[in-house]
Amino acid sequence: IFLDTADTAVIEKHFSSGLIDGITTNPTLIMKSGRNPEDVYQELIDLGIPDISMEVVGSDEIMLAEGRRLVNKFGKDQATIKVPCTPDGLWVCKQLSRDLIKVNVTLIFDEAQAILAAKAGAKYVSPFVGRLDDNSIAGLDLIKRISNIYNKQNVYETEILSASIRYVNSVSQSFANGAN
Repeated sequence: IFLDTADTAVIEKHFSSGLIDGITTNPTLIMKSGRNPEDVYQELIDLGIPDISMEVVGSDEIMLAEGRRLVNKFGKDQATIKVPCTPDGLWVCKQLSRDLIKVNVTLIFDEAQAILAAKAGAKYVSPFVGRLDDNSIAGLDLIKRISNIYNKQNVYETEILSASIRYVNSVSQSFANGAN
């Protein structure tokens, strides 16, 4: 279970339960809190958060350089680089995964994107369940379809993180549909 927030007080409260596996956030969310993203990442590392998705933006070369810089600064164990599922993001994923750097490919809206992300070496894919539901598309069904494809193709290296969840029951349904 990953929390999607930049509020370190909320993170600390819930992480102390022992049930949180990681954090995923983005620089925009952090800057809305008035904080520097790297200060927040360091605070999360100091709390002992084992896996922090750190989003990079820009062109392919900019995302690649920023991803490598973040991993060099915060370490391969805790830093997971979060990229969008775009041609540039998938290229960056492929480059980083060759260096054994964990990558979370976000903005997954269909199975084809999840297949490409896994092929590029993603550690995680993040299908946006809530955003799909907002547009009258069954987001939880996408989790099931991706899980079925990964199981049939023996894709065990890439985990499915059900993202943009709006309702508590979507968590249990995500697990039931094959999210990790």
